Amino acid sequence: MLAAMVSIAALSAAQESTPEIVPLKKEHRTKKDLGPRALGLLRMTPSGKATLIPVMIEINGKFYDASAYKADPVPMALESGIVYEGEKTGTALGLFTINSALHSLAANADVPWLATGAWLAAGSEAPKSGMKAEVVPKGIETTDAPPRLTKSETSSNSAAPSTTSTTPSGSSPSATPPAPASTSSPSSSPGTPKPEEKKDDKTTDQKKSTQNEAPPASAPASQSSYDTKDDAKDDTNRPRLRRGKPTGPMPDYDVPGYGKPKSGKDSGASSSDNSAVKAAANSAPMEPVELVPAISDADGPELHSFVYEWDKGAEDDRRKQMLDLVKAQLLAYIDARAKGQIPAKPAAPHSTARKPASKAPAPIFENVQMRTFDLWGSNQPVLVLSADAHLPPPAAGGTVDLPSAPLQYKIMLVTRTDIYGNLHKLYSGVTDRFHLDVAPQLDLIDAVDADGDGRGELLFHKTTDAGSGYVIYKATADTLWKMFDTVNRQ
Repeated sequence: MLAAMVSIAALSAAQESTPEIVPLKKEHRTKKDLGPRALGLLRMTPSGKATLIPVMIEINGKFYDASAYKADPVPMALESGIVYEGEKTGTALGLFTINSALHSLAANADVPWLATGAWLAAGSEAPKSGMKAEVVPKGIETTDAPPRLTKSETSSNSAAPSTTSTTPSGSSPSATPPAPASTSSPSSSPGTPKPEEKKDDKTTDQKKSTQNEAPPASAPASQSSYDTKDDAKDDTNRPRLRRGKPTGPMPDYDVPGYGKPKSGKDSGASSSDNSAVKAAANSAPMEPVELVPAISDADGPELHSFVYEWDKGAEDDRRKQMLDLVKAQLLAYIDARAKGQIPAKPAAPHSTARKPASKAPAPIFENVQMRTFDLWGSNQPVLVLSADAHLPPPAAGGTVDLPSAPLQYKIMLVTRTDIYGNLHKLYSGVTDRFHLDVAPQLDLIDAVDADGDGRGELLFHKTTDAGSGYVIYKATADTLWKMFDTVNRQ
């Protein structure tokens, strides 16, 4: 009996010493509002000139067209002084500071706005040449002397001619000092009338006030317009992009086909100048251009690379697998187009004997490019392959039953690897110049963190029958989800 009681006491003590496990409560994390985030494309030329194309701007989790958002007349993403950080696959390349915005002189242009500015590559020193001083805000002195209570120069200069104007024309300068002394003498009785010079003093005071209120004639008109412009734009509640002070002289160069906006109603040049502008743009030599994504965010996340590092020999095996998938997608596209074609001649009556199906020739691939990214930071590769293809000409004496044999095809394939190491298709697009309305042509630019969540998105150049623009896709586990499209705005 005693032993049973001891065992029960020991068991209860053990139960009391065991801590109670409380289930964790799920906390919904809200994304911190870090202000606006703008995405653009830098067009870099070998001569060192750089221009910025606005693509997208994010405000409170919503995406807008950066070339039209708050354009009055210059869009918010192209205001002077905004700094963009150029990057390649998540690695910083340098800083681009906007100097001026240029509007297209042609109507319905694919790129209506551009920005010129200064490019400073990463690791290079800023130029030490002097710069033009900025306009000093009101109430701030430019001298290093201690503060002192003095009147402004305008009031002292305006007081001098007012006192001399009250003196009679026939009196000499030596007779002027006794006049204010007699008026201010305390010996005058209260009943005596005041001399008439008091009225003159009153009128001079009024003249002083009117002269002080009126702007000086030597002040330029541009300064007053600048102040009113700054006062109109002074809005503390307006979101701000990343801004910085230029470290050197800002370049100001012309871009063929673009000009500075004139006013809010007239963002570009007149329609009569379109013919001359088009002729000048066509005659200008075209330089090779490299497109570099650029981000402007005042308080965004730190950059990190989206490059995927392959093991030795693994990239070649994946490339062969991707080419096999691309070949299968292209043959399926050609077969679907051939079945949907209406023949020009009526078909012959079917015979009882079966005719063996003709085997399609193997396509020829050109300009094959494969890039691999680690978009999620989990060391899981996302493979993007683009290629041009065409079918070989028919052999001598033979015919090819495919009407689209001489066409050039554009292929874009995006895949990822699953847990078993197999390729899982996220996107497949095959098109030609006659079917851009059905399937657009996509050309990969780079991987970039467009929304600031630390994960990479894919930025493409999109070409359709309606025009060209840019589109951003987010890679998920099953497909590519469209985030933003400048061609088909929804």
